[in-house]
Amino acid sequence: MKRKRFTQEQIISILREREAGMAVADLSRRHGVSEQSIYRWQSKYGGLGVSEAKRLK
Repeated sequence: MKRKRFTQEQIISILREREAGMAVADLSRRHGVSEQSIYRWQSKYGGLGVSEAKRLK
């Protein structure tokens, strides 16, 4: 089975950088992830905190 590359905490951290105004293209280069993944995470984890995101599992 494929292992997830980023933990939920890391995803929330990346999304917080996005909310702070960093461009998606810059984030994708910095963290080595596709822009589409960032948009997908944004729709899934949007305004959630780490503890709320853990409850989604």
